[in-house]
Amino acid sequence: MWKNREHIEEIIFLLERSHWPRLLQQESTPEDAELAALLGQLRDKFEKTLKMLEYFQSKNADYVFNTVMSYMPQDFRGTLIRQQRERSERNKQAEVEALAKSGGSIRDRYALLWKQQMERRRQLAQLGSATGVYKTLVKYLVGVPQVLLDFIRQINDDEGPMEEQRQRYGPPLYSLTTMVLSIRLFIFLSWARFEVNKINKHQLDVLEQAVQVYTSEFARFVEFMGEVFANSPFFISADEVGAVESRGNEDYKETSIAAGRTYEVVLTVESINSYIAWDFSLEQGKLKLDIGFSVEYTNSSGEKMLILPYRRCESDQGNFCTCMAGSYKLIWDNSYSSFFRKVLRYKVDCIPPVAEPTQQ
Repeated sequence: MWKNREHIEEIIFLLERSHWPRLLQQESTPEDAELAALLGQLRDKFEKTLKMLEYFQSKNADYVFNTVMSYMPQDFRGTLIRQQRERSERNKQAEVEALAKSGGSIRDRYALLWKQQMERRRQLAQLGSATGVYKTLVKYLVGVPQVLLDFIRQINDDEGPMEEQRQRYGPPLYSLTTMVLSIRLFIFLSWARFEVNKINKHQLDVLEQAVQVYTSEFARFVEFMGEVFANSPFFISADEVGAVESRGNEDYKETSIAAGRTYEVVLTVESINSYIAWDFSLEQGKLKLDIGFSVEYTNSSGEKMLILPYRRCESDQGNFCTCMAGSYKLIWDNSYSSFFRKVLRYKVDCIPPVAEPTQQ
């Protein structure tokens, strides 16, 4: 898929008017004007195909990730993994943009994109094997089925599910890759010798037919592969296998906070860039109850600082990255209530820094 995408972009580059042979840009003859009009139509077809392919790749990447995430705890731990992925993708996009601004070629850009794709595969394997960037987070993934971690670790193995897909559906794609490469080479060579040997009517007809066949067949292949992914037996969400219910009560604590009292949890942070995370809710009866919640920081000198302002709520889930080592206190306040005790179900944790993998 990536090679097709690279060749399509190279063809679009060649079909831009500014990259036509100088003689063709002048459109000095009716034949040149006809050719110019056709080239514009061919460029439109390739741009449409490129957009379709980009959408397909992005959609499939999100589908795989979201399927995996459906098995992850639906609390701050899953949130942190999502945040890690979003941060990683932003960094990758910035890297591509920096290369483009520095004058990198399309070939250079796709070499980088492929390198980043391989990094995504490594990170998926790291999530399954609890290594690398996910080593810290996976330690906290209590309740995640081991079979899922094994699957995402092995999905891109030499004999894994994706390799099986490549062996089964690769040959038609390889034929399309050969075809789009032939189209690219034909246009490139035609431009190189245009001054002495213009494209004749027969060659033009063959080019137009080739582009029509390639773009239509490639669209059919992408649509077919979309259905394959959507119906693959190894992409089953947690909802379908009932995993959500099985992890409903894992790791939560419960306490009763009397009327007029508060409840506190103190977490000691030794390293900056650690995550303080929480997830809590109140047991509700006939009356709708809420509770005050805030977070404060105390340094080694005993000085206090409010991190999360006081507010009243029925439940909350959140996290923040610490910028100072010290003591962090999570406070649930029921002091304003004169009659009602509150049953609090909660989970809090201090997760050590999650570092990006070192670039070699």
